[in-house]
Amino acid sequence: MSITAIKQAPLREHTRILGVGAYRPELIVTNDDVCQWIDSSDEWIRQRTGIVTRHRAPRDVSVIDMAEAAAREALASAGVDASQLGAVLVSTVTHPYATPSAAAQLTDRLGASPAPAYDISAACAGYCYGIAQGDALVHAGTAEYVLVVGVEKLSDFIDNSDRTISFLLGDGAGAVVIGPADSAGIGPTVWGSDGSKHEAIRMDRSLLDVRDYALGAVASDVERDQDEGTAREGLWPTMRQDGPAVFRWAVWEMAKVAQRALDAAGISADELSVFLPHQANIRIIDEMVKQLKLPEHVHVARDIVDAGNTSAASIPLAMHRTLLEQPSLSGTLALQIGFGAGLVFGAQVVVLP
Repeated sequence: MSITAIKQAPLREHTRILGVGAYRPELIVTNDDVCQWIDSSDEWIRQRTGIVTRHRAPRDVSVIDMAEAAAREALASAGVDASQLGAVLVSTVTHPYATPSAAAQLTDRLGASPAPAYDISAACAGYCYGIAQGDALVHAGTAEYVLVVGVEKLSDFIDNSDRTISFLLGDGAGAVVIGPADSAGIGPTVWGSDGSKHEAIRMDRSLLDVRDYALGAVASDVERDQDEGTAREGLWPTMRQDGPAVFRWAVWEMAKVAQRALDAAGISADELSVFLPHQANIRIIDEMVKQLKLPEHVHVARDIVDAGNTSAASIPLAMHRTLLEQPSLSGTLALQIGFGAGLVFGAQVVVLP
């Protein structure tokens, strides 16, 4: 029996990032503000992390609100109407609903329906994962334009008294539009994970614990926490980090991933104009610069100083700020790399919009 050949979508040879947008909440939290809750100092936080301030969203501003603001600027920058989007991807770990996805709601807000929409849960590598998938969708002819958003409201998931990660985290959103191009604008993605280190960055409790507490099944745990002075209303899950373990992993492994991304794109460090690492820690960024032997002319994004660690939003926020402050870098080559909870990582070389 013969099989009739099926048609496939026409492939597109080249893709690139066409536009970028950002949203930064107006509330600015200083290191002195943070030190109301933890035994630390402005000097210690600056020296250990590079952070001076971080943005935090008020209670009435949601992940969807921030994503919408960043997305609308990215669409305007790209000259693409929401109705032209073939897919909407939202990278986030702080949308407070397991379902429906933030992406589906964002698609409706933007007027992009019936574009397919889904969330990506890859923490601080989520934006780079989104770029990989958006790039593939456009290449494959499945979509002409793809919106990729990295957005986090990490302030909803922190315990202010925690010294491991809470003082690092900020809120915000960054977005880009990917579309067809006349020449290559997105290099091959180098990505992966190491689940054996999944406890290095984690939530301290699951939503099942919240359920059980509400049903009275974990009263003894609550009493024990109260004795230790760590009880929180409703056992709401918050972030925790094994800082030294994450630092060692990022410093020794992520420069290798970044170099692999350069090699995959056929680009040398000398040909770069911008380095856009995940804004996790200024010391990690500086060490990666040394290991990659980046020349002095390469602009290194250090958005962390004013924005803190915004997880999936950090790279597009840093890209947006870089182009805002130095528009002459538009059209030049940038190396971007994200890494975080999972542990997961992703990197690619891109042409800046």
